[in-house]
Amino acid sequence: MNNIGISINTLKDSDGSILKSILKNIHDVDGDIRVEIFENSECLENEDTAKLEALIVLGGDGTLLGAARKIARYNVPILGINIGYLGFLTECDSSEAAEAIRKLLRREYNIEERTMLSCSFESQGEIKSYNALNEVVLSKGTLVKIIKYDVFVDDEFYGTFVSDGVLVSTATGSTAYNLSCGGPFVYPTLDPLILSPICPHSMNMRSMLLGNKVRIDVDLNKNSDNVFMTLDGQEWMELERVKKVSIMASPDKCKLIRLDGSNYFEVLRRKIMFRTREGEGEEI
Repeated sequence: MNNIGISINTLKDSDGSILKSILKNIHDVDGDIRVEIFENSECLENEDTAKLEALIVLGGDGTLLGAARKIARYNVPILGINIGYLGFLTECDSSEAAEAIRKLLRREYNIEERTMLSCSFESQGEIKSYNALNEVVLSKGTLVKIIKYDVFVDDEFYGTFVSDGVLVSTATGSTAYNLSCGGPFVYPTLDPLILSPICPHSMNMRSMLLGNKVRIDVDLNKNSDNVFMTLDGQEWMELERVKKVSIMASPDKCKLIRLDGSNYFEVLRRKIMFRTREGEGEEI
C-alpha cells in the first residue's frame, strides 16, 4: 500500500499519544507510506479521499459510523481500531493495533461488505438524500407523543404504525437501536432490511424482515406536527412539511476490513449478549 488515511477521534486521544503510536506502527512496516490524517472525520467526504487504499478509524462504534457514512461512496475499505468503550463494529482493540496494521499493509485480510441505507424526501421542491449504516429513525423527537405513520412497501400498504416512531435497520444495525425495539439479531453479511415500530400502541405490531430490493415509504400526512429523522443516532433533522420519506438499500456499501481469526459470534457474546459493565456509555 502506498496511500492510507487515519480518522482519529481526538476526544479519545487528547494528547495525541495513540495517533503517534499508530503512525510508528505503520512506518515500522513501511517508511515510505503516505498517511493522511482526518480529525473527527472532517473532510472525509472530499473527492481526494477516493485515492486512499484504506482508512484506519481510531475510536469507537460512533467514530466508525460517522466515517462510514462519508466514505462509502468512494469504496475505501475501513479498518476499525477500538479506543472507545464498546467497539462492536471495530476489528480489534488498540492493544492489537501493531499486528493489525502489519496485516493491513501486507494485504492479509478480507473485505466484508455491509449494506447501507439510503433515505430521501422532498422539501421545498428539492429532493434531499442521506445514507446510514445502522438505521434510519422517524420519530416525534423530544416530546412524548404517539403519532401515526402509514407504511408502504413497494407501493403496497402495509399498515399504520401508531407508535413513538418508525425504525428501518440494516443487519449491521440489528445489534443497535433495533435490539432495544425488540428486533432480531441478523448475521451481518445478510441483506435484509428490518422494519420496526418504536414502542407501538398495539401488541400485534412487530418487526418485519424485508428483502434488500424493496422501497419503504413512510407517509407523514396524518401528522399535524413535524417529525424528526435521525441517522445512526448521530445526525438528525426536522422534517418540516415533509409528506413522505422513502428508505431503501443504498447502492453504496460499507467495506470493513476483516483479519484472519475474526469471530463474529465471539464478539457478539462478549460485547453484546453478556456485557455486564454498567454506567458507561459509548459515543453515538
